[in-house]
Amino acid sequence: MTSFLEDVIVDLQNQALDISEITFILPSKRAGFFLKNHIAQRTTKTNFAPEILSIESFVETVADITYATNTELLFEFYEAYLSITEKDNIEPFEAFTKWAQLLLQDFNEIDRFLISPDSIFNYLGAIKEINHWSLNQEQTSYVKNYISFWKRLPILYSTFKNMLLEKRKGYQGLVYREAATNLEQYIATKPKVRYVFVGFNALNKAEEIIIQELLQQDLAKIYWDIDETFINNLQHDAGLFTRHYKNNWPYFKKQPFTWITKNYATPKTIEVIGVPKQVGQVKQIGALLNQLQESKKSLSNTAVILGNEHLLIPLLNSIPEQIDTVNVTMGLPLRSIPMAFLFESLFKIHKNAKPNIYYKDVTAILSNSYIKPLFSEGSKNYADALISHIQENNIAYLSLSTLNLFSPSHSELFTILFGSWNNTAQTAIHNCTQLILLIKEHLQKQATKSVIDMEYLYRFNVVFTELQNLNTTYPHINSINALFGLYKEIIANETLDFKGEPLQGLQIMGMLETRVLDFETIIISSVNEGILPAGKSINSFIPFDVKLEHGLPTYKEKDAVYTNHFYRLLQRAKRVYILYNTEPDVLKGGEKSRFISQLEIENIHDIKSVVIGPNVKATVSSLKQIEKTDAIMERLKTVASEGFSPSSLTNYIRNPIDFYYEKILGIKPFEELEETIAANTLGSVIHHSLETLYTPIKNQFLTKDYITSLKPLISSTVKEHFKNLFKDGDFSKGKNLIVFEIAKRYVFNFLEKELESINAGNTIKIIDLEASYSTDLNLPELGFPVRLNGTVDRVDEFNGVTRIIDYKSGKVIQGQIEIVNWEDILTDYTKYSKSFQVLSYAYMLHQQNPNCLPVEGGIISFKNLQGEYFLKFGKKESIRGRTKDQLINQDTLDAFFIQLKTLILELCNPNIPFVEKPL
Repeated sequence: MTSFLEDVIVDLQNQALDISEITFILPSKRAGFFLKNHIAQRTTKTNFAPEILSIESFVETVADITYATNTELLFEFYEAYLSITEKDNIEPFEAFTKWAQLLLQDFNEIDRFLISPDSIFNYLGAIKEINHWSLNQEQTSYVKNYISFWKRLPILYSTFKNMLLEKRKGYQGLVYREAATNLEQYIATKPKVRYVFVGFNALNKAEEIIIQELLQQDLAKIYWDIDETFINNLQHDAGLFTRHYKNNWPYFKKQPFTWITKNYATPKTIEVIGVPKQVGQVKQIGALLNQLQESKKSLSNTAVILGNEHLLIPLLNSIPEQIDTVNVTMGLPLRSIPMAFLFESLFKIHKNAKPNIYYKDVTAILSNSYIKPLFSEGSKNYADALISHIQENNIAYLSLSTLNLFSPSHSELFTILFGSWNNTAQTAIHNCTQLILLIKEHLQKQATKSVIDMEYLYRFNVVFTELQNLNTTYPHINSINALFGLYKEIIANETLDFKGEPLQGLQIMGMLETRVLDFETIIISSVNEGILPAGKSINSFIPFDVKLEHGLPTYKEKDAVYTNHFYRLLQRAKRVYILYNTEPDVLKGGEKSRFISQLEIENIHDIKSVVIGPNVKATVSSLKQIEKTDAIMERLKTVASEGFSPSSLTNYIRNPIDFYYEKILGIKPFEELEETIAANTLGSVIHHSLETLYTPIKNQFLTKDYITSLKPLISSTVKEHFKNLFKDGDFSKGKNLIVFEIAKRYVFNFLEKELESINAGNTIKIIDLEASYSTDLNLPELGFPVRLNGTVDRVDEFNGVTRIIDYKSGKVIQGQIEIVNWEDILTDYTKYSKSFQVLSYAYMLHQQNPNCLPVEGGIISFKNLQGEYFLKFGKKESIRGRTKDQLINQDTLDAFFIQLKTLILELCNPNIPFVEKPL
């Protein structure tokens, strides 16, 4: 394949022109590297390299003014706005930036196309006045101010323009307008310079005038890169602009329009691949690159074009490992690198400054990989310790003083991170800069320095230095919100450039960077409507019809630009892979692009179309299985001698793996900070509250008077236990207040039920509360001691019958406390776990007091206190049969012990592994 740039060099050499004396003008800087390489390959003797400029750099030279940065333009524009706006109508800088960006784009378009600004603005002011007419004869002050603003646009434009020209700076359009005006003077100063314009397509009016003038004076040549398929087809947008220049430029009335090629119709392999979702396309690109690598095809003439440039990072992670040479022409936006999330988290805290900081915002900062090491002292990390302290003490909001008290040695760092920024930009910039220096000092102390982390730091230091300079020069950043807006603007436009050899290996680039360049193998992603082409987008105050009237580009022309980029890539390529997303996404493109449909309809090439689904491997869900090693058995013997609790045994019934994690490995479930009171905390509060209320009457009979005397104590008792269990958590408002009131209501309802039972003539004697029971189990088969222990919520005597009571804050029904077949108690956790617990408590009570039988055992469900609030354990003859016996006697315990023994023998059997149960 011979590239377009190579053809240009050959043609110039055939004309015997001295290339070293030519100034080449290209659409982009990137193309200059490739042009210089082709010149070197085609030159047989030593020469000076020619001057190679991008069109923007060339125009800047002609205009003799420099481009201002986008942030500089915003501040200068605000200065102009302040100078012409009455004091009472001035908007703050933060509000101004929201519409100023759009207006700057319109100024840019107007100047690039050399349109009279007064013509546009007067038209625009008249439209706004019509759109905002009022039924009232007299317009309101708001309507008058609104219309007045649009009528002042010509003055605002003129003031802004003059302010910039005085400083010899400008936005792109202003630089282009000045270049068109200054062209004759520029030519006069450099009459012998010869220019070659290479590979242009969509020119603005200023560029047209500059190039035409140089052509007319025989100071320039221009090489178009257009195929006859496009320029001869009047309906094809790829040739839209070139047809216009060919037909309307006076130069081509006398001079031939050369360089119409016939490359597009040459045989090509074109494959259109539909892939679900954006990341799916990236994975498919990795697969294609792997195929090309395995087929021994060189990737040095291969390019991956990202229609959606946000896919750069996923793509880099998907490139096959064997591809060792990759050149990334697009930079990595600063907003995408890890350090950006640190500063965004800081701004999040300080934008809406409050005395106390939400714990999640604090932990997000402390857990950041750049911040956490700063809190290390020896083997201890105070960031980890503070996070644990927050979780253990349920602290939802923290003050700076609280943080400083926790670790006084880090008070300076805490102040930088969490100290008030006082809603001033200077403090914010100072603190962020100080933080960067602290991170830098830490990284420099490391044995193995992270080069990339130091590069990140340097780039963010540059960002905050720029913000500092802007804040010093322009006194308009009067809030953290305004500063954050500027910060986002800068990091969105700044990139961290990849370093590499631009002419070697696989090329990864965006669509605009492909201008003038040719590759044998092309892979283009995200070829969907809304991405390629971008389609309708209204980023302008100027209406569509006004743009048409004045010759400004609309979305139609912008689509034609992308059409040319797309088809120009295909002209000389031999293998083309076009990927699109088969899953329409409102935010990231719709159905497959019209470019694909056009390729298929024009019937020039044989298009292979496939739709690829994700390569999902069939995975067999294998349950975890842990064999009982000698070490595990030793640990199991220790647990057995210390005692199995009923809850740990039912945990084994539910899922043996959970028992293994908790009892053998000692891994406890992770307990997050309890921002909203959890169900287990509610249950514990109720348990402890009832214990506190009933303890004074232990071993006594309940009386109506005593229960009545407890009611005024409910609120204070529940509150006390909430404070103990909920730590520093707040339950004075919101959901927590509701839970607090529910806890009080549960206790009150329970006392009412007790009172109702006593009024019915029943006698209740409290025997014990939160009583701990323990007993040795006679299991000679094991050869080591086994204990059973547990805590019973309440033991009382009801009408002379001992009752074992387990409190439940959740809902329990009678069917969950009854059994039919004893064997089922070891298999169905959901249905029989409560019966297992009650029977375990009864067994332990009987072992300590053999004369206690018969007893009753059951549940009191605070969420189900209607009817019989004490749900008794019962043995039924059949599922539909009536309960046979609700008294727990010796036969009941003997039958239960058989099942308990079976369970523990299985649990302690070294030949039976811990096998996970399916969910």
